[in-house]
This record gives sequence, structure tokens and C-alpha cells, in this order.
Amino acid sequence: MKEFALKLEKLAEQLLDLLCENLGLEQGYLKKAFYGTNGPTFGTKVSNYPPCPNPELIKGLRAHTDAGGLILLFQDDKVSGLQLLKDGQWIDVPPMRHSIVINLGDQIEVITNGKYKSVEHRVIAQTDGTRMSIASFYNPGSDAVIYPAPTLVEKEAEEKNQVYPKFVFEDYMKLYAGVKFQPKEPRFEAMKAVETNISLGPIATA
Repeated sequence: MKEFALKLEKLAEQLLDLLCENLGLEQGYLKKAFYGTNGPTFGTKVSNYPPCPNPELIKGLRAHTDAGGLILLFQDDKVSGLQLLKDGQWIDVPPMRHSIVINLGDQIEVITNGKYKSVEHRVIAQTDGTRMSIASFYNPGSDAVIYPAPTLVEKEAEEKNQVYPKFVFEDYMKLYAGVKFQPKEPRFEAMKAVETNISLGPIATA
């Protein structure tokens, strides 16, 4: 598991650099944005979803967006259940053997000032089979200061106050813990309301 996690962490950093390239950011920008004092955090969670004889009576894992950065998910290769919200419709994410599902969290949405969106998703209960999943989370350090990359904040958005907030990641997580299954937009607005004057020096990518 340690070897598995280390390789996934490296893959996550490669994916972050691909996002940087697509956004026109310097290589390494997103990793540095996540850094804080002790660097980004990485963790892996194994989940078990037993079959349910009456799935219409429960919500399974309720709809939510992930609070952190980048999520790498190994799904069960036989039992489905994961869905994501696209254009107001819930779309099944079918089991795919030897594949990794990549999900973006709230911090990527903030740093890109909405160029990338965190993905609302859920897991619905199934009557047949036990579903297993292995999710790995590449998140900012607890004291990392998260804010939109200046080059991605368009003048028009700034004039209309359509700029995402800046905050310490740990503070966001404290808020998120109580409202995980509620819409993300009020969370962003709440962080704007308590936004503090944090010194924002340039992010060194060398």
C-alpha cells in the first residue's frame, strides 16, 4: 500500500502539471500553491458499500463536492454506483477495469477562479454485489493559503467581484465539516465574508 500510495502521489503531481499547462500557468504552480509549511498532504481511503435490499429508501453517499484538490479513484470493476452531476442530470460512471477516475475538488476551483469546477458526485445504493473503492486525495497543507492565481483573474471578473476568496485551507475544512452535503457556493461566500489580509507573495515554481 505504501508503494501504491507513493506512485499515485507522483501521478497526482503529473496531472497537476498538465492542468498548469492547459491553464497557461508555470509548471509546478499548483503543487506550490498547495504547499504551506510542510508540503501538500496525501491520503488513501478504502470504502466498502454493501448491497441494500431497498435502495429506494436510502440516499447512499449523498451528493457533495470534495473539499480538497485532486482525487484519484479506483472503482470496483464490477459493481457500479458512482454518479456525477452534469448539466443538471446525474450521469453514471460505469465500472472500468484498470482505470483511474480523476475528480477535482473545491481548491482547484478556487485557484483557477472557476476555470475548472469541482465535481458534484454521489454513490447510490445497489441491490446486487458489494462495491469497493480506493480513493486517494492530494490536498493542500493545512496552513496553505489558497487564492485564485492572479493570471487567471480576468479584469471583468474582478470589476464584477466574481473573484473567488482567499483563505487558509484549514479554515475551509472547519467550515466544510459541518456543511459537506450542502451546495459549495455558500461555502465560498462564507469564506469571502471572513477573508483576512493574508500576505500573498509570488509562488516560486523553480
